[in-house]
This record gives sequence, structure tokens and C-alpha cells, in this order.
Amino acid sequence: MNEVIFETKNFLVDVPARPLVDRADGGHIRILSKIKVKDRTELNLEQSIEYQLLSEVTGRDLELAMSENGVEIGNINWQEMGNWSVFKPEGITLHMHIFGRAKNATTQKYGEAVKLPFKESGFYDTFTMLNESEVNSLKRHIQELLEIEKYTKINSN
Repeated sequence: MNEVIFETKNFLVDVPARPLVDRADGGHIRILSKIKVKDRTELNLEQSIEYQLLSEVTGRDLELAMSENGVEIGNINWQEMGNWSVFKPEGITLHMHIFGRAKNATTQKYGEAVKLPFKESGFYDTFTMLNESEVNSLKRHIQELLEIEKYTKINSN
């Protein structure tokens, strides 16, 4: 089951139960919009600023949490997609994937583009989500990061 690690008025950050990057390869968290918008161009100014700042915080959060738990992160990737939702009746809803890129990754290899075949391909079947220690680290670090002056404008729920 997806685990919510942080929530604001307009967005929530979660750890997906079926990650697109295995925890040992760097891990995967998401920012999901609570507002039905197709992409960031439909956000108002306040929502756009919140989304941008939240993306910065969550990227740093993932890096800190994974490093603290023995996964050496060399880079963070932020990706907005929606390709798998284009044919769903409800359509695309804005969301961002945040991928940690571990230097010693074995499947989603460091320095290469993230591979993203269809979910039904079986490619992700052996991937594991972040463990309890990593999730707890995410929850702790995000609260610490939100104390930085630049990020105090993010309104938590």
C-alpha cells in the first residue's frame, strides 16, 4: 500500500507500493496533486510555488533518507509524466516522480536514463519499496527541511 509521508493543502507526497526504481537502486517517491489539473500550467501562482518548493524539499529528503540508510545517492531525477493515464476516462492528473539514483545501482543504473516500460511488462515485479527505516527517515528529514527559511512557505496540512 502507498504510504503518505507528507501532505499540504494542494499536494501529498507518498512512497509508492510498486516503485519504478527499486529501493537499492535509489528509491522512488511521488508528489501527487489533490487538485484535478492535467499539468503544471493549470496551477495558479500560489500552487505553482508550492509545487516547485515541494519538489526541491522532496528531492533533498530522498537523498538524505537513503544516504542515512546506506544507499549512496549520486543524483536525484524529477519527472512529470502521465503517459500511462492518457487513455483512462479520468485522464491525466498532475504528479511528479522523484527517483534516487544510487551510484551502485544494478537495474536502474547510475548514469543511464531510467527505464520505464509498461507496468504490465513485469520489469518492476521484483522491485521493493522503501523500508520502514527509510520511510521514517523521510518523515523526519522533511520536517527538518521545512524549517529552512526558503521552505517555510509550504503549507502543511
